[in-house]
Amino acid sequence: MRWIQAMPEIIVIFDGDCNLCKRSLAWLELELTITALPFQSSNLELYGLTTEQCSQEVFAISEGKTYSGAAAVVFLLRKRGNSLSSAVLYFSGPVGRFGYKWVASHRSSLLVRILGRIFL
Repeated sequence: MRWIQAMPEIIVIFDGDCNLCKRSLAWLELELTITALPFQSSNLELYGLTTEQCSQEVFAISEGKTYSGAAAVVFLLRKRGNSLSSAVLYFSGPVGRFGYKWVASHRSSLLVRILGRIFL
């Protein structure tokens, strides 16, 4: 008898109103199996999160660990197999975290919407 090990589930909680977020998730799903949950319609208490937290940054949950913001992006890129992009963001440290926070806080701006259409 052969045993099949189930792949660990990755849950991503994101801004369901953000087109850049939705396009990024669609790109991730080309290579990665995830459960994507818009925070606006999810029971965040199940994950120990609040609406305030989720309105500011993305969360990735896997194997009992919760990653947020730039760390969630690093985790998801690595899981997708984009190790170079993941390493660049990780080793950029405060610069990468600042860039993530800037994009997250301006996700409805014209610039971020254009970037989402160009790069994804």
